[in-house]
Amino acid sequence: MARRAAERTPEAVLRVAPMPDFPQERARRSYQALIDAATALFGERGYDEVGTPEIAERAGVSVGTFYRYFDDKRDVYLEVARRAMTEAHRDTIERLTPELFVGFARHETIAGAIGILFDHVLAHPALTRSLMEVSLRDPAVAEVKRAYDQLAVAKLATLIAAITPRSKVPDPEAFAYVLYSSAMQTAYGVAVQLLPAAVDRDRAKAALVATIERALFPG
Repeated sequence: MARRAAERTPEAVLRVAPMPDFPQERARRSYQALIDAATALFGERGYDEVGTPEIAERAGVSVGTFYRYFDDKRDVYLEVARRAMTEAHRDTIERLTPELFVGFARHETIAGAIGILFDHVLAHPALTRSLMEVSLRDPAVAEVKRAYDQLAVAKLATLIAAITPRSKVPDPEAFAYVLYSSAMQTAYGVAVQLLPAAVDRDRAKAALVATIERALFPG
């Protein structure tokens, strides 16, 4: 089992399971309502402060209905995590292609890439914070987050290789890893207000873009 998990590609890890084949439309709506309710509650209150009764109540179904589709709270959280990361990959990381920045100057290219990464974190800051926290203690959630991060770094490495010569950046993948980590940590700090109140989103992003540009194009 462990070997099979290790051999799974990031794309396979993020792939959302197909919707169950429900015999009735009402059952499909109940299942989706539970997913939506869990996503909202975990985003509002985090993992530990939410129980299955609250999820069922928010979804407008009975607790028995919850257990018809999910084994426990962790089971539905994994589905929420996978869907959130898949959506983020589709809406942000897949956009990080050289073609997106054709005709852009290097500053605009860097700023555009950083903006896309910031959008991922700041679109749903509370849920992003919950996913980061739970990934530190749950191997299954960590696997989902790691898959997303791997795809993001690979996309950034391709973009960096396309806009910078190897004489400037001999290891695009390593640079992409540092860039991605810096962007995520900065965006996370803005999202959960770890930064001083005087440093807002725009100023933090501008400073990060300037730092990366100087690193890529010194002088």
